[in-house]
Amino acid sequence: MTGLRFSRVLAVASVVPLLQISLALANGNAHGNTDGSADGKTTASDPQVTIVPRPKPAAPTEILPKADIRVDSTLVLIPVTVTDPLNRFVTGLEKENFRIFEDKSEQQIAQFSSEDAPLSVGIVFDCSGSMGNKLEKSRQAVAQFFKTANPEDEFFLVEFNDRAELAIKFTTSLEEIQNRLTFTQSRGKTALLDAVYLGLHEMKKAKNARKALLIISDGGDNNSRYTETEVKNLVREADVQIYAMGIFEPAATRSRTAEELEGPSLLTEIAEQTGGRHFPVESLNELPNIAEKIGIELRNQYIIGYSPKNRERNGKYRRVQVKLVQPRGLPPLRAFWRLGYYAPTQ
Repeated sequence: MTGLRFSRVLAVASVVPLLQISLALANGNAHGNTDGSADGKTTASDPQVTIVPRPKPAAPTEILPKADIRVDSTLVLIPVTVTDPLNRFVTGLEKENFRIFEDKSEQQIAQFSSEDAPLSVGIVFDCSGSMGNKLEKSRQAVAQFFKTANPEDEFFLVEFNDRAELAIKFTTSLEEIQNRLTFTQSRGKTALLDAVYLGLHEMKKAKNARKALLIISDGGDNNSRYTETEVKNLVREADVQIYAMGIFEPAATRSRTAEELEGPSLLTEIAEQTGGRHFPVESLNELPNIAEKIGIELRNQYIIGYSPKNRERNGKYRRVQVKLVQPRGLPPLRAFWRLGYYAPTQ
């Protein structure tokens, strides 16, 4: 019995230190290892570590107004193309050869240049069913137009048949657009107005100040959601020149659908409104040469800038007229320009 009691006392005495050690370790783990030691033990002499949160900045006592920047003087830029009686471009004219009017009031020319500035161009390409045998020459026309491009230019591609589609967003890669056109197939109807609308909307993302659309189509619209009036209004608002190549059959053999009869006049009206031009094409072989001519025309324009005498910000449409001061020794010249713009509202 004495040996048994001694064994029990020894066992209890052995358990107590172990229990104390376990409690100490548990207590250390509960409070975290504050001294970075391996066993997590702390002593009374260990410093207390506390993290004081950064005080929040005091709330402003006064709400400052936003800085609204307002420009009181607007510089209107008008691209002008000048041709001779043979429809050749006339370069080398000076500021003194131009007079510009806004709502019949002559304006003072504040800026004048004729340099080849970078362009942002949208190709609006008809791939409707009637374009079947015209696609190859139309592709060649785009390729010829690209030969006049500069490295700083950017382009996008809108294709349209039953509906308009942004096929290629803005890019400097001409090959990307040409590769896409290589696999384009003709089918469906002609949503020309929707395509112009989409092109003008995409042009808002342009990085260059000078912007143009090149339309290649063989007929009028017969499947758009947007109306002719809506698109014409948008054309007047947008600062984008529009050039069009209308591939129309000779009048004697042209089909008499209302859309095709109205096609030439529609393209002419929206192009001339912007200072661009419409080139009707009756022979497919003419397409590449005309496309190159349009590209050269965009590179040989005069840019006239003026600050309007009318400072009202009423959002109204203002008509612009350019008159040439005929240089001596030259035949009668003709000018093409943007016909007007909308005044700012604020």
